[in-house]
Amino acid sequence: METTLFNLAAILLTLAASFGYINHRWLKLPHSIGLVVIALLASLGVLALDLAAPSLSLREAVRGGVESIDFPDVLMKGMLSFLLFAGALHVDLEQMAQRKWAIGVMATMGVLISTFVVGYATFFATGWLGFTIPLSYCLVFGALISPTDPIAVLGILKTIDVPAPLEAKIAGESLFNDGVGIDVFTIMVAIALGAEGGHPITAFGIAELFVVEALGGAALGLAAGFIAYRAIGSIDEHNLEVLITLALVTLTYSVALALHVSGPIAVVVAGLLIGNHGKKFAMSETTRDHLFKFWSLTDEVLNSILFLIIGFEVLALTFTGSIGVAMAAAVPIVLAARFIAVAVPITGLSLKREFTKGAIPVLTWGGLRGGISVALALSLPDVADKDLILALTYGVVIFSIVVQGLTVGWVVRRVVR
Repeated sequence: METTLFNLAAILLTLAASFGYINHRWLKLPHSIGLVVIALLASLGVLALDLAAPSLSLREAVRGGVESIDFPDVLMKGMLSFLLFAGALHVDLEQMAQRKWAIGVMATMGVLISTFVVGYATFFATGWLGFTIPLSYCLVFGALISPTDPIAVLGILKTIDVPAPLEAKIAGESLFNDGVGIDVFTIMVAIALGAEGGHPITAFGIAELFVVEALGGAALGLAAGFIAYRAIGSIDEHNLEVLITLALVTLTYSVALALHVSGPIAVVVAGLLIGNHGKKFAMSETTRDHLFKFWSLTDEVLNSILFLIIGFEVLALTFTGSIGVAMAAAVPIVLAARFIAVAVPITGLSLKREFTKGAIPVLTWGGLRGGISVALALSLPDVADKDLILALTYGVVIFSIVVQGLTVGWVVRRVVR
C-alpha cells in the first residue's frame, strides 16, 4: 500500500483505537501509559519475530514505516501547538500566578541546572563505559532531557488527586519549561556544531537568542490571544468561536516559527488567556461547553497518536550491550539532576514562603519526560553520537512514562497526605 498522509493517519488512528480498546478492557492502565506499553510490547514482538525468522525482514519493513513518520516535524511543527494550547486552556491562571516565582525559577534555572548536571554526569558515565562522546554533545543530551513534558505531565495529572497548589506548580512548570528547554537545546546544538566547525557561539549570542525566543514568544502569544479574546467576546456563535481558537493556534505557531521566537511559549500564553479570561468574560455557557469539549477531544486523539508513536520508536534504535548499560545508567542520572534542579530553587524560595508538604519529592518524581525529548533527539543532525543520544533519551522517556507515571499517585499519597 502506498504510504500517503491519509494512509498513515488511518493506520495510526486504527492502532490507537485498537490498543486503547485492549487497554480499557483488559490492562486498565491510564490511557496514555497503556498505549505506550502495548506499542512497546508490539515492537518487542516484531524484534523477536525478526530474530526467529530473519528472512522475513519484518523489522526492516516496520522500521521503514516508523521512519516514514518525520516525528520531529510532526510533533514540533504540528501536534505540539494543539496539545500545548489544549493543556493551557485547563490551567487555573490564578493558582499559577500565586506561584509564579516557583514556576518561573524551576522553568528557567531548574532547566539550566539539570542540563549541566546531566551533561557532566553523562560525560563521565559514558567515558567510564568506554564511549568517547564529547562533552558538548553530553550537554545537548542534558538540554533535551531536562524539560518535563507538558503532554505527559498534564495527562497523568488527570488521573491522580494532587493538592491544587502543587498541581499548579507541576502544570505551570511543565507548560513553560519545554519552551525554555527547546531554546537551551538549540543553543547547545549551536555550541556543539560551532565547536566542531571552528565557529564558537559567543556569550552575547547565547543571551540574545534566549531572550528573543522566550520574551518574543510570550509577547506574540499575548497579542494574538487578546485579538482572539476580543473577537470571541463580540459574538455568540459557538462553532465560529471554536474556529477562531483553531485559527489562533495555527497562525500563532506559524508566525512564531517565521519570526524565530518560541512557538510553544506563544501558544501557552494564548491558551492561558483564552482558558481563563476568555472563559470568564467572553464566552456564553453554550460556547464554553462546546469549546472545552472540542479541545479535550483534540487533546485525547493527538495524545493517543503521540504515545503510540513513542512506543514504536524503539524499532528505530540501534542496540548493543554497552548501549543498554548506558541507557540504564542515564535513568538515575536524570532523576538525580531533576532532584537537584527542584530542591535548589524550592529550598531558596522556602525561606520567604511556605510550600506544600512533599513538594520536592512529588515535583521530582512527577517530572515526566515524553515525546518532546524524543523529537529533539531525532532532530539532531547525523553526527557520530546521535544513536547513543537517541538510545539514552528513549530509555529515560520509557522509564519516565511507564514507571514514574504509574507510581506518581502512590508517591503523592505517601508524602503529601
